Amino acid sequence: MSNPDSQTFLRELAGTFRAWRSSPENSKLKTSNLTSYIDVSDFCKSATLQEITTHGYVLTPGRFVGAEDIEDDGEGFDEKMTRLTSDLKSQFTESAKLEAAIKENLKGLGYAL
Repeated sequence: MSNPDSQTFLRELAGTFRAWRSSPENSKLKTSNLTSYIDVSDFCKSATLQEITTHGYVLTPGRFVGAEDIEDDGEGFDEKMTRLTSDLKSQFTESAKLEAAIKENLKGLGYAL
């Protein structure tokens, strides 16, 4: 976990936990120097015991944090699938060409597959 993105995520996660822990309803500590906690869709949720009970005490995150809202791109399903499968076919063709070139290069070095 040494890449900058994971470090940034861990700092955000720790900061969110600290903010949650210091909120008046969750803390015996009264810390005023932390940012206030808010639920964030697809990231964090401060679930009540009643909500947890409603879900049969199953703590799967998706039951509580939900999913981030994604804007509709306006492209219909059939059009999108046609475009994506066409793109995938082109990528498979390119992949086969690259695989053949790599095999040929390895063969030239005496490492035939």
